[in-house]
Amino acid sequence: MFTPFHSDLIHHHGPAEILSLITVVHKLGGMPRCGIVNGIEIYSMKIDSKVTSRFAHNVITSRAVNRANVSKEVVFDVDLPKTAFITNFSMTIDGVTYPGTIKEKEVAKKQYEKAVSRGQTAGLVRASGRKTEKFTVSVNIAAASKVTFELTYEELLKRNFGKYEMLIKVKPKQLINHFEIQANIFEPQGISELEAQGTFITNDLSQVIKKSFSGKKGHVSFKPTIDQQRTCANCSTSLLDGDFTIKYDVKRDSPGDLQIVNGYFVHFFAPTNLPNFPKNVIFVIDISGSMSGIGIQQTREALLKILEDIREDDYFNFVLFGSDVHIWKDTLVKATAENLKEAKDFVRAIDTRGMTNLHGGLMKGIEMLTTAFETNSVSKRSASIIIMLTDGQPNEGVSDPQEIQVNVKKAIQGRYPLYNLAFGYGIDYNFLEKMALENKGVARRIYPDSDSAIQMEGFYEEVANPMLTEVELNYPENAISDLTQNNFKHYYDGSEIVVAGRITDNDLNSLTADVKAQGAENDVTFSEQADVEETAKALQEQEYIFGDYIERLWAYLTIQQLLEKRTVAQGEEKENLTAEALELSLKYKFVTPLTSMVVTKPEDNEDKAAIADKPVEGTDIFSIRVNGQLIGDKRVSSDAKIQNTYFGKLGIENKQLELKLEVTPEKITLQKGRKKTVFTWLDTVTLRQEGLTVIINRKKNLVLSMGDGASFVIVLHNVWKKHPLHQDFLGLYTLDSHKLSERTHGLLGQFFHHIDFNILEIHPGSDPKKPDATIVIKNNKLTVTRGWQKDYRKDPKHGIDIPCWFVHNNGAGLIDGVHTDYIVSNIFDTTVN
Repeated sequence: MFTPFHSDLIHHHGPAEILSLITVVHKLGGMPRCGIVNGIEIYSMKIDSKVTSRFAHNVITSRAVNRANVSKEVVFDVDLPKTAFITNFSMTIDGVTYPGTIKEKEVAKKQYEKAVSRGQTAGLVRASGRKTEKFTVSVNIAAASKVTFELTYEELLKRNFGKYEMLIKVKPKQLINHFEIQANIFEPQGISELEAQGTFITNDLSQVIKKSFSGKKGHVSFKPTIDQQRTCANCSTSLLDGDFTIKYDVKRDSPGDLQIVNGYFVHFFAPTNLPNFPKNVIFVIDISGSMSGIGIQQTREALLKILEDIREDDYFNFVLFGSDVHIWKDTLVKATAENLKEAKDFVRAIDTRGMTNLHGGLMKGIEMLTTAFETNSVSKRSASIIIMLTDGQPNEGVSDPQEIQVNVKKAIQGRYPLYNLAFGYGIDYNFLEKMALENKGVARRIYPDSDSAIQMEGFYEEVANPMLTEVELNYPENAISDLTQNNFKHYYDGSEIVVAGRITDNDLNSLTADVKAQGAENDVTFSEQADVEETAKALQEQEYIFGDYIERLWAYLTIQQLLEKRTVAQGEEKENLTAEALELSLKYKFVTPLTSMVVTKPEDNEDKAAIADKPVEGTDIFSIRVNGQLIGDKRVSSDAKIQNTYFGKLGIENKQLELKLEVTPEKITLQKGRKKTVFTWLDTVTLRQEGLTVIINRKKNLVLSMGDGASFVIVLHNVWKKHPLHQDFLGLYTLDSHKLSERTHGLLGQFFHHIDFNILEIHPGSDPKKPDATIVIKNNKLTVTRGWQKDYRKDPKHGIDIPCWFVHNNGAGLIDGVHTDYIVSNIFDTTVN
């Protein structure tokens, strides 16, 4: 990983000092951002969205020209919704198109590994926020050349709180001559409301948003001129920085809507004006020591707000788990004014202590609900839910995740959904997700921030108003096949149930759907019917319709649900689900967790491979630490201003894999658990264990991969043994650094993700061959000097000179803190000074 600037701070550390280089949370598993920088002019950006029956087809196009007289790099940087699947990407350079190809992930990985061995790779997609993923690709284009980037992605818009929402990240970071967002919406049921807003919208810009809807059609456009984009009248900076959100809903003359197009059907079910069920809610809260600080503060705040919203006919209770399990009341209690007052006093007094007895807490909560029903303490016609919040791994009582899953599933017996809230990142998200899905619930990450309480409240509001339970949607068995999920534990007010399938009866004139469910007062039934010819006529709106949208909607929904089932499946069942989801992903050209998109781009007269993977929430999160010990030259010249230093020892530790790897120019020591193995650089080794791959290429390098994420490469640099000055040293590199989380840190790790900077005022320096300049970075203005560094990725022996900007004064203003903050006491120390 190389940055366009270099600090002299490593040279100012003395030999034998050990530095904390990288502290990693390693994740296994918008708008273009480029502009008039260094001669590159982005002259056009457009997002074109077509939404038909909730299914959104989005095309982002960016056009740039190199105004410089030398080749320059152009970056295409887009934030996409996490729920979206990329379906296509291409870049066209001077009329030549370089398309992306979607392949099975393992096939793409093999192609990618070949490119890795030649140093010809670049990752494309990584998680970038709570709701988004970042797609990034860069390419060098010649002087006066033009490039067009085009990215297509699709998603099914979800209904929450009575509205469908489409999120567009707007962050061009410069003034754009032609900037445009266009969204066309077509809903056969008719559009009842439509709104568009942006977090960056001023009073003046609000006039630029154009929105209208009539009947089945809605339209939103946002096309500010350059002057309207400016932060002030004469400014060259842009106001456009934030979220642009489109929300709408449809007319609901009946509880649902059934549509048939080209042999596929979709059924949207969202009844209104039904009485709400009374709820029985058990809050199971982690109060272990790791929840102290913002965790418990925000939890208390959220629970107090939730208590204000609980209805009088609801029943509730609290279970707290640290090392021991504590309860508020022996049984569920009704939400009377007196009980709510007492509950608020209890919540205000919640504090942290002990370990994490997650199993004990959950089992106690389940036992309470079961007892309440068995003793008729709560109404038979009520909706019961368990909401569990934790921030860590179970380490008290029953701590084996698989044993916990088995016990919880056996205890719940499908009677109530389990919702798991994962606070922060120090948790096994996969474990919480599996357990929730097995018990008809979902898992949700709560991000540790000033609005954590609002996130928790928002989730509660989603499930606060159950209107139906045990919902089952049925269709004629002899007429349909490949049905998506058609039974649901609860239907919540403001949400929507979506079912899709294939029509197998080619002579079918109409399709009937029968819905059965339990209501708050009695059992209810609904019936929907769709006429094939009438539906076809209603959908003949080519301006808004894109292809066989219901078929693609069916494929999207089927893949999502197969991946969910795959999460909890094992053995042959998991293999079959994987094969089915992979087949559909390839057929419909979706980038999913099972597929990758390979992009081949021209670089320096050779093709360079890049790959787009679908990041997966919470896929095996590791904590990884990389430390390095410095060595110096054999002797120091008397007139040297600074002593050159190099890496003489590197240590990589992963506690979850019980891994310690220590590398010197003489030997490689690998410790896995209690087993320690020593290799030399004369060995050729390929070692694969669960979650770990170590490859030693004789006298060349070592490649360490953990799980399915980024890899570390340690290169051996041999020096002539009789050299009067230099000695053997090591080089440290990363592959797929985009798979490292935003929280990656350390002396080097803090630069593994994009940092905004501008180079200004280039002028002659004290050395005529090395100009000085001003760099604006992290809100600091620093003096930098042009220089050269060696890139050893393609030529480990001699290296290739690449231009860099050197930052002075031990990197002050560039690095977080000061350089001495990164000194540690030993090669596996986890505590910096």
